[in-house]
Amino acid sequence: MDNNALTLYIPSTEDQLKQRVQPYARKEDNNAMQLVTPVQIYQRNTSNELPGCNFNHSVPAVVFSSGGFTGNLFHEFNEVIIPLFITCHHFRSNLQFVITDFKPWWVMKYNRILSSLSQYQVINPAENGSVHCFPRVVVGLKYHDNLALNSTEIPGGYSVFDFKHFLRDAYKLKQRHVPVLILISRSESRSVMVGAHGAGLTNAVFLPAGAVVVQVVPLGLDWASRTYYGGPVAEMEVKHLEYKIEPEESSLLTVYGPDHPVITDPMSILLEGYEAAKAVYIDEQNLKINLVKFRETQVEAIKLLGRSTPLI
Repeated sequence: MDNNALTLYIPSTEDQLKQRVQPYARKEDNNAMQLVTPVQIYQRNTSNELPGCNFNHSVPAVVFSSGGFTGNLFHEFNEVIIPLFITCHHFRSNLQFVITDFKPWWVMKYNRILSSLSQYQVINPAENGSVHCFPRVVVGLKYHDNLALNSTEIPGGYSVFDFKHFLRDAYKLKQRHVPVLILISRSESRSVMVGAHGAGLTNAVFLPAGAVVVQVVPLGLDWASRTYYGGPVAEMEVKHLEYKIEPEESSLLTVYGPDHPVITDPMSILLEGYEAAKAVYIDEQNLKINLVKFRETQVEAIKLLGRSTPLI
């Protein structure tokens, strides 16, 4: 592996071959792939055409990009962290990461996860100008679905529960006996998490088994709320409740009035495409929750935890 040119050389008895791979899980997302540097792979049939090794390693390398949509928690977990677990956990830390599009802040942010998956120091190819030789190389990561793992496709058969246990071990999160409410805060460990639909709800992966996620569903975002969080959360041994925003709780009512399609027919706006819907229902919308109505959802969340203590 030549770090200077982000190039992999593979010795082979077959004809010479050249291919280009972008080591990011969501290859079908063109916008994300524009932010991912490709790796060149050359297959050579003579050792004379291969560069000499500066460093020899006894464990496999896993090459992946920290580019793409990193910086958004939902995308970081869906497109890098969970794919890393799917691809690497069965190696039992006997591998070395080579991270392209290297972002120091990202590596620092997820150092506990990276160090739990590999016992070796991460290689930054943009900074390390040497030729490294590995017995095997995995280029790119496996992706299954949003916040999901398909255990039948993973060596070792690991499930989403194994992933959650892995996270809790990596961050040394211990389940407390007394349930405590959390409003999108990750200090220590909690049993109920409440948040509006958005990337912050990805923190549900850190909740203990039996916890409850209360998702506040903004106007026009019913499908997205169910698809990206409602369904996946239910597979994590975590209970899911929805609190649906009424027009009177949305700033859009003041902006557009009660008779505008934005209020009366959100589907007509959604059919105009993602950018049009995002501009209205995500970027423009603010929420003001009716606390009297919301209290019913809070009480239901506490009941799901097996407690009858009323909320005051």
